Amino acid sequence: MRPDVDELQTRLAERFPGAAIEVGDDSHLHAGHAGAAGGAGHFRVRLVSERFAGLGTVARHRLVYDAVHDWMPQRIHALVIDARTPAEAS
Repeated sequence: MRPDVDELQTRLAERFPGAAIEVGDDSHLHAGHAGAAGGAGHFRVRLVSERFAGLGTVARHRLVYDAVHDWMPQRIHALVIDARTPAEAS
């Protein structure tokens, strides 16, 4: 039921063209957790994009959540997000 890493990576790449994107599946760390019981995944995402310039943390996270809102909470239970500009990442 949960998306695989490649599927999530593709979805984010469509929303953040040219961004450096790393996706990790941490679902195995949450086995037995109520949110994992239905098959939804726990992921960590690192995005480096100019699109985050001038935005605070909450606004950056909203952009990421907007990209996957239709997958939550049925396919994705939780996201750990690290969203930076290229200048912040270097």
